[in-house]
Amino acid sequence: QVQVVESGGGLVQAGGSLRLSCAASGSIFSINAMGWYRQAPGKQREAVAVITSGSNPNYAKSVKGRFIISRDNAKNTVDLQMNRLKPEDTAVYYCNVAVVTSSTQYLQIWGQGTLVTVSS
Repeated sequence: QVQVVESGGGLVQAGGSLRLSCAASGSIFSINAMGWYRQAPGKQREAVAVITSGSNPNYAKSVKGRFIISRDNAKNTVDLQMNRLKPEDTAVYYCNVAVVTSSTQYLQIWGQGTLVTVSS
């Protein structure tokens, strides 16, 4: 069994910064891509930033230049540093991890979500 737990959401003023963290644990053999997604009220979930196992990042256009994704393969963690936050960044942020388990299952695991609220 694999669990993914996020932390670091909260309320921040526009222009401020927040850092989200996500840790995967359990019967993990290896982890492929790790990513952050978000879902604003009334909108579909969208990809914010994804990082490959080789630490190559990809960003949504709306966050490029403001957000930085990073991972620690030794700790099975992925972080999202969010800078120059805007009210339109307000959403529930979800961590997603592509895992190969110890029993050779390929799984996409979602975290429970963490709320980020940016006030104007």
